[in-house]
Amino acid sequence: MGRKITAIGEVLTDFTQTFVDNNGTANFAANPGGAPANVAVAASRLGHETAFIGCVGKDTFGNLLRQTLKANNVDISGLQETDKATTTMAIVSVSPEGERSFSFCRKPGADTQIDVEKAVQAVKGSFMLHFGSVSLTDPACRKTIETVIKAAKEDGAVITYDPNYRASLWSSEEEALTVMRGVLKYCDIVKLSDEETLLMTGEEDPLKAAEAVIEQGVKLVVVTLGSKGALYCTKDAHSVVPGFKVKVADTNGAGDTFFGALIGEIAANGGLDNIDKEKLEAYVRFANKAASLTASRPGAMPAMPYRREVTGTEE
Repeated sequence: MGRKITAIGEVLTDFTQTFVDNNGTANFAANPGGAPANVAVAASRLGHETAFIGCVGKDTFGNLLRQTLKANNVDISGLQETDKATTTMAIVSVSPEGERSFSFCRKPGADTQIDVEKAVQAVKGSFMLHFGSVSLTDPACRKTIETVIKAAKEDGAVITYDPNYRASLWSSEEEALTVMRGVLKYCDIVKLSDEETLLMTGEEDPLKAAEAVIEQGVKLVVVTLGSKGALYCTKDAHSVVPGFKVKVADTNGAGDTFFGALIGEIAANGGLDNIDKEKLEAYVRFANKAASLTASRPGAMPAMPYRREVTGTEE
């Protein structure tokens, strides 16, 4: 259903806090994760053709991640292996309200070891290329990602970007701001969370932040607003599309599900050309529903819904 969406960047193991026992010991479950890989899986589960470009270690977790992507019908011909680093791990602690905090085992991690020539070959023919900002934190990997983005753009691909600020992976907030904002010039579709508007634009207000990104040449900006839904903004229109109320298990992967759902619908329906307000609102509503289902279940990839769950039909 639709043309190929290729995601590039990190695939890793999320050690997600599940509960604290009577002794006060936090217990963690190992779940597959990594924002770009999550987006690829989310879009795939919703019926879209997806591929992933990244790198894992030659170890147990690398094998598990490879198997997980394959099991979710993600094309892994662009997934590389290295023996120079172990598969990256993220420790995801969850507050009683379901909000996450992150720390990383990555010095270096396999996710930073992507071979640029192989990646450029793997992206050829993609309708969309999706990336995030975690892969930009390592200077060598940043260069690789930018090279692949430029190659995809020259090939006519739609470029989509989800900046996820992880303070522990940057040398300073100043560096993060410079790099994370610096890649906007390549992008056609950008997703921000309500936590990232100030960081990415200097504007706290979601609409002002979205408009600031549109002014840089981006065609569509969406700002996720948690349970309130999402704001979309183009140069011609903007609106808030309400969300769906659910009991939150954890929010891990919800934003990635939202973006995978949104860009999947856009890709399946011909891209951004001639997209009207009514269609765009329908796509955002669909993405809100998909994200709410993910938030209602624990984990990231394991919690992501299939199309029939979102639509309520047996498509």
